[in-house]
Amino acid sequence: MPPAKKKVAKQVRAGNIFALIGTDEGRVKEEALRLCRERSDEHSADFANEVIEGTADNSADAARILNQTIQALQTLPFFGKKVVWLKNTNVFADTVTGRAAATLEGAEALAKVLGEGVPEQVSFLLSASELDKRRSFYKQLGKVAKIAIFDKPDLSKDGWEQVAMQLARDHAAERGLRFQSEALEMFVMLAGADSRQIANELEKIDLFLGKASREVTSDIVKRLVSQSREGVVFELGNALEQRDLPYAFELIDQLLYRGESAIGILLAAIVPRVRNLLQAKDLQERCGIRSNYYNDFTSALARLPKSDTGHLPVTKEGKPNAYPIFLALRSARNFTLAGLRDALNECLAANRALVTSQLDPKLVLNRLVVRIVGKG
Repeated sequence: MPPAKKKVAKQVRAGNIFALIGTDEGRVKEEALRLCRERSDEHSADFANEVIEGTADNSADAARILNQTIQALQTLPFFGKKVVWLKNTNVFADTVTGRAAATLEGAEALAKVLGEGVPEQVSFLLSASELDKRRSFYKQLGKVAKIAIFDKPDLSKDGWEQVAMQLARDHAAERGLRFQSEALEMFVMLAGADSRQIANELEKIDLFLGKASREVTSDIVKRLVSQSREGVVFELGNALEQRDLPYAFELIDQLLYRGESAIGILLAAIVPRVRNLLQAKDLQERCGIRSNYYNDFTSALARLPKSDTGHLPVTKEGKPNAYPIFLALRSARNFTLAGLRDALNECLAANRALVTSQLDPKLVLNRLVVRIVGKG
């Protein structure tokens, strides 16, 4: 008698299961809406599709949402096709609700249904800002779904500006808008990296320009673009570079009023700008790099030995993150190398004061910018 054949687990990869995940909520929502329209029946979408609001307040709520999703997937449309959209869900996040037994049990049941395959008349769409990738649900989802991840650039990491500029450039091209080089840089620094904010600001510029001209200048950006939190941070750095104390004080007040912590302002706005100025000044004096053109600057930087660039922050590709330093080159001429080293030490002292002393945080920041601006 021949030996029994070993059963092989059936691998299901459906073309009608989609997961859109990421911290860039604007892009997640935009892509989810596009997919929903694309997969819907043109004539019956309004009453055939089932959109399930996925935000749960507790584990019981999460279990209810997951059970509702399963029932929707198992209910065939009367005719045509339908989309089941589990929208903006938080039940798979690494939270108390997401880790609860009732939630995990519901997620396991949904994973089983998806693993067995969704009827071809039905499309399943999941959108979420956060999904715990360590959990078995995500691993099972990866076997059957088309997963797309849309994360905002991490503003705490060097190189986010290039990612945001490319995003802004792409959105502008869709509207037929052309940025001047400095205007694009200013736009990103003011609008930040959120795709929804970028789209909103471009719409304002689009409407303002009309059909007469499609070129976006720095003056137009200054007039029309609202300052995001990142924009105020950027402006505070500019105020320090230009030694504009009244404006620096005003911007610190704005950030504190918005709820930013003093230590956050120090680490996000002041320290990076002082560090960029110091690195730019060092390259000017020690290596003779003084170019006003970005391509010339990066070429000159690439010719330097590793010993001259090893201390610089790097991009994901392992190359020096040249852009922030290039932006600081012009203003670095207003400071001495010794003055910028002292300024960085002043930042360290302010950090200690904010963490260990009972001094008024606003006083610590104001005193710091006075000392930085006073450096020769």
